[in-house]
Amino acid sequence: MRKEETVKILLRNKLSLIGLAIIAGLILMAILAPVLAPYPDQALGEPNLQERLQPPSRTHLFGTDHMGRDILSRVIYGARTSLLMGFSVVALALLIGVPLGLMAGYFSGKTDLVIMRITDIFLAFPPLLLALLIATSLGRGMMNAIVALAISWWPWYTRLARGMAISVKERPYVEASKAMGISDWKIMLRHVLPNSLSPIIVQATMDMGSAILEAAALSFLGLGVQPPTPDWGLMVSEGKDYFLNYWWYPVFPGLAIFITVMAFNLLGDAVREVIDPRLRRRLL
Repeated sequence: MRKEETVKILLRNKLSLIGLAIIAGLILMAILAPVLAPYPDQALGEPNLQERLQPPSRTHLFGTDHMGRDILSRVIYGARTSLLMGFSVVALALLIGVPLGLMAGYFSGKTDLVIMRITDIFLAFPPLLLALLIATSLGRGMMNAIVALAISWWPWYTRLARGMAISVKERPYVEASKAMGISDWKIMLRHVLPNSLSPIIVQATMDMGSAILEAAALSFLGLGVQPPTPDWGLMVSEGKDYFLNYWWYPVFPGLAIFITVMAFNLLGDAVREVIDPRLRRRLL
């Protein structure tokens, strides 16, 4: 698709532009956190007890927490943790699910039967519940939370990749490649995978927000990021006991989660409009 058409579609959807701008801002904020954070040391966990639970003011725009740490600084640094976890979960789920789905759809037969029955076992559990069980078994920590979420998510990409592989492998250019004696693995890499990526990319983009939300949920429950590492879910968990009297403590990290998830959902809609030929024709 031409760049002019992509730009035209994006410009027609103002909400998508807002989502893209928010995500770009979050990534920039995460990269420049040491520069943007008013109190970098407090963001990394240094206590400041003489200013604990201060309301929003010029000195502390988002107020302070129970340890006197600047909440704005911790929210800024928390973008690093949340985005890293979101990207890592989706990337790991793709690395596991897409190859398995392609093999199941392309080879069919016993390969398809074995892979899909294992997939069905994982799909029998709600993703967050399965992630909780795995995280509890692995122990607390950010890396364990990432692994737990990725293990609970890969089956969805397996089913999606399998469906696309079944469709693509029947196309004439794949049959021609087989007739020329090209190996199955080369056909999968050169033809099946590239022509199966569009819906996978759309799904992965929309899943980023959900991955960040579920990672925050694990941190909220004490199974994800551990203190004093700045993390939005952990900050909400620490602030929930202070909500009635010190509302700013859980509200600002909660808003950060809400805005980020919304932005990725808006971006996912934009990617779908750009990639899906039927939607693209309708919008143009």
